[in-house]
Amino acid sequence: MFTGIIEELGTIREVEEGKLVIDAKLVRGTNLGDSIAINGVDLTVAFQDEGGFSAHVMPETYRRTNLGDLKAGDLVNLERSLTLADRLSGHLVRGVVEATGTLESFTPDEGAIIARYRAPHEILRYVVVKGPITIDGASLTVIEKTEDSLAVSLVEYTQEHTNHTRKAPGDRINLESDIIARYVEQLLEDRQGLE
Repeated sequence: MFTGIIEELGTIREVEEGKLVIDAKLVRGTNLGDSIAINGVDLTVAFQDEGGFSAHVMPETYRRTNLGDLKAGDLVNLERSLTLADRLSGHLVRGVVEATGTLESFTPDEGAIIARYRAPHEILRYVVVKGPITIDGASLTVIEKTEDSLAVSLVEYTQEHTNHTRKAPGDRINLESDIIARYVEQLLEDRQGLE
C-alpha cells in the first residue's frame, strides 16, 4: 500500500526489455524485495547500487500503464510502500494502475495549475468531485468531472516535486481510482443479488 505522496523524482537511467533502471536517492533505506511505486505502479526492487535501483516489468504492466513510454532521462514519480508506523497523508493507494488517460491541458490559476485529463469511463464512474484520484502515483483531489475527463488543481509543491507539469498534452498518465468506491460498489452489487 502507498499514500500517493511522492517522495522523489527519479530519473530513468536505462530501459531494457522487461526492466527499468532508475537513478534515485531513496534507495538509501530501501532493501532488495521492497515495493516502490514508479508512476503509481507497484514494482519490486530487484537490484540496487549507490545511485539507484532496477525493477522488472511484466508485459501485462506495460500493456496497462505508461511505463512502456519511458526513455532514458525521463522523470518518474517515486514512493516507497507504506509502513504501519507512517502517517497516511494522501489516501489509500494500491499501486495497481487500472487504466491510462491523457493530459489534455494546463490552465494557470494564480499560483496553482488546473490540469485536465481525458480518462476512460471505467475510471470516471468511481470519480467524485472533491474525492481522491491517483495520477502517476500522486494522490490528488478532483475539482471537476465531465463525461470524458477530470480536472485537478496542482499546487506549487506538487508542481515542483512531481513529474506532472513536465508532461505535454497528449502524454499518457496512469490512473488508479479510489479503492473505497470500488468496495462500496461491490458490496451493493452483492447485496442486491441476495434480495
